[in-house]
Amino acid sequence: MAEGKMKERIALITGAARGIGFATADALAGEGATVVLSDILDEVGESAAKKIKERHGESKARFIHHDVTSEEQWIAVCADINKKEGGLDVLVNNAGIYITAPIETMTIGDFQKIMDVNVKSVFLGCKHAIPLIRQRASRWKGGGAVVNLSSSSGIIGSPSLAAYCASKGAVRLMTKAVATECGSRKHPVRVNSIHPGFVDTDMGEQSSALAVSMGVAKSAEEARRFTENLHILRRVASAEEIARAALFLASDDAAFMTGAEMVVDGGMSAR
Repeated sequence: MAEGKMKERIALITGAARGIGFATADALAGEGATVVLSDILDEVGESAAKKIKERHGESKARFIHHDVTSEEQWIAVCADINKKEGGLDVLVNNAGIYITAPIETMTIGDFQKIMDVNVKSVFLGCKHAIPLIRQRASRWKGGGAVVNLSSSSGIIGSPSLAAYCASKGAVRLMTKAVATECGSRKHPVRVNSIHPGFVDTDMGEQSSALAVSMGVAKSAEEARRFTENLHILRRVASAEEIARAALFLASDDAAFMTGAEMVVDGGMSAR
């Protein structure tokens, strides 16, 4: 069984059936954490938890169905983790969606859906998980940790992404506000955000489709090259590279970091 910088810690990762969420759960389990993967994709999520068990130990992971837009489900998930795992030390608010449309054609329904999944879920996660995290936070040098997945789109604007940019900008500043609240109330819980650029995931593939639909690329291959060239490093990130940033922020390595925005975007927002 793996032992490392996350030994004896319990972590909840939302949207963990695949992509960055799965890679983050795997990285935390690899350093000794017990991870609870939550998602609405039950079959994929169960398979993801099984993979982590095979790699890191039968007791290191489990999957739970979780609609992150539902306050009732957040209450139930936190209660279930408290009962079965005995508490919570880390929350990674990873669940998110990506819907693109020019501002004049985006529907109010799609706008609200983005806000519910990308913003409301982070609010609910902080509201219901932080009281649970506080209970065990004194065990660790860096206290408990909340890691919120924002985006480079929470820092810079992009065409046809007004709603997505707005949602990720909201996550960026909500993170800072909650961090200051925890600090002012002397709660030993650090709250930080991660801002990836384009990542080689299912959501990343949506960005290539957007480039084609906008006429900036004629094919998926050309779209990928276009996307890669938006980054100074001339490539997109792997999910594992973003997961390592989440692992850092969740661990005592980041004990003096709170209210910070960790930009992991290959230089995309530096232009």
